[in-house]
Amino acid sequence: MTGFLQQAFNGLVSGGFYALLALGLAVIFGMLRVINFAHGAVYTLGAFGAVLLADRAGLGFWWALLLVPVVLGLAGIVVERLLVRRIAELDPLYGFLLTFGIALVCQDLLRTEYGSQSQPYEHGPFPGSLDLGLFTFPAYQVFALAVSTVTCCAVWLLLARTPVGTIVRAATERPELTRSLGIDTGRWVTPVFGFGVGLAAFAGVLAAPMRAVNSQMGADLIITVFAVVVIGGLGSVPGAVVASFTIGMLQALGNLYVPVLSQTSVFLLMAVVLLVRPAGLFGKEGQA
Repeated sequence: MTGFLQQAFNGLVSGGFYALLALGLAVIFGMLRVINFAHGAVYTLGAFGAVLLADRAGLGFWWALLLVPVVLGLAGIVVERLLVRRIAELDPLYGFLLTFGIALVCQDLLRTEYGSQSQPYEHGPFPGSLDLGLFTFPAYQVFALAVSTVTCCAVWLLLARTPVGTIVRAATERPELTRSLGIDTGRWVTPVFGFGVGLAAFAGVLAAPMRAVNSQMGADLIITVFAVVVIGGLGSVPGAVVASFTIGMLQALGNLYVPVLSQTSVFLLMAVVLLVRPAGLFGKEGQA
């Protein structure tokens, strides 16, 4: 029983990171119809940003959690204005190739500077473990789960309960209809792209104290996150969150009961979902 609960909690923690990354991907695809393959590289840059601030500027975790997402979000805005905007109206393959190239450049620059070895980051808050009754769990991972859950809820409230969120949600789910009503969706594209990039950077900083910070950490994760977004439905924010925590739990319990299938379970589930609903669990049929 204890082992089951610990693995289930591990699954929730992993699901929280998947959700932060999948949210950004879903919003960016919904607004731009661009498959942002550089999302994993931004996650990696977020983790390295925390390391650099600690080593070179002496700034701790809280400063990194505040500054790194803002800086990388602004960098994402520049990339959207200079590069992504130019190919937004073309075949989605062009966007995929562009962001894939950006990801390779970022990974190679980090590998050139730091090699393939993991960089230590020991500046995370809340050392030690918490007694959760039936089992103990690292305190920082409890904190990471709480932060990711609160962030997902805040993004949902922003999209569901504010005028700006209503416009962004409408432009994400029904862009043609939104434009036909006289709403200029183009003005929201740039800040939404920067926001999605900032979420990935936020996840990277949050992961730094508990993950191996290396140039490949995003590349190892992004394929799973893409599968999560496809399962939830491309462009669907609720689908991204639900699928993220589902996949996190599925992988964690797979590690406990069927280790050989734990890494492939997400793709098996994706195949089943696409057979039943080609657009994903919460996706629109036009996006299939």
